Amino acid sequence: MSSIKEVARLAGVSVGTVSNALNRPELVAPDTLRRVREAIERLGYVRNGSARQLREGRSRTIGLVALDLANPFVIDVLRGVEGVAQGADVTVMVFTSSKDAAREAGLLATFEEQRPLGVLITPVNDRGEEERLRRLVARGIPVVRFDSSARYSQGCAVAVDDVLGGRLAGRHLREQGHHRIAYAGGPFTVRQVRERRDGLASVLGPGDALTVIPLPDLTVATGRTAGQEIAGLPAAERPTAVFCANDLVAIGVLQEMTQRGLRVPEDLAIIGYDDIDFAAAAAVPLSSIRQPREQLGHTAAQLLLEEANEPAGHEHRLVVFQPDLIVRTSTAAPSRAGH
Repeated sequence: MSSIKEVARLAGVSVGTVSNALNRPELVAPDTLRRVREAIERLGYVRNGSARQLREGRSRTIGLVALDLANPFVIDVLRGVEGVAQGADVTVMVFTSSKDAAREAGLLATFEEQRPLGVLITPVNDRGEEERLRRLVARGIPVVRFDSSARYSQGCAVAVDDVLGGRLAGRHLREQGHHRIAYAGGPFTVRQVRERRDGLASVLGPGDALTVIPLPDLTVATGRTAGQEIAGLPAAERPTAVFCANDLVAIGVLQEMTQRGLRVPEDLAIIGYDDIDFAAAAAVPLSSIRQPREQLGHTAAQLLLEEANEPAGHEHRLVVFQPDLIVRTSTAAPSRAGH
């Protein structure tokens, strides 16, 4: 491998000039910059990122810990994070806790050793891992919670108002004439699942019935299980609408209804959460509660880099975005709602 000294020798400049050309090109004269870049190209020089990090005392890497990488919601959040990271010459390393508190603790312990520039995390439990997060901050590693509404004294948080999202879904279904409504989601140790259910329950009236269908996870497969449970209820008790904790569950319910020959929305109205691309593209386009996914990631990354670059002047903030109701065919006005 060629060295920076060889680049300097071939370009006829000092090692310091090559360093400036790599890190602060605006300080280098155009002709000199051209010679340095030609020398780099000719020698095939690749700078040693590890050595650079040792000199600076920290890496140029962000650690991101998500609950579930199988959810397209996380991919969209990551897109927002990467947009900020690329502009700052920072690499994003993505991990999943798989909603497992022990796995999450292990990842945070690894970050303590590896000393990334900062950590973005959706905690398995908003009240868990406080001590581990404090230890990261004490070592100069800022932490920002994303998709988390908990205030954290030693870090920023970015979230969407999930209680409001549940209310939007509930109000919409009631306006469509539904009074027997199911909520499918889980596990209820996850804050988002609980708050979406609570928002739904808060807008139901005395004459409304809420059927809660707990699920072990938020996937298409568990959505099909929820659909089986709904279809298996006696006709007089069967919900006429279901609010699903995310769009993957909603797609699974839709698949099960289709397989059983039940009509959506005539026999069962379905509304999901997140408004992933698959929601609009489903066989029956799904109504959903839209989250600003990329903006969530973009804001979280910005807050993290602000603190990493200027820790003394940084003020911790909780940024909460508002969700939107997106109405599609799956919740069109029913013909027999409540009957």
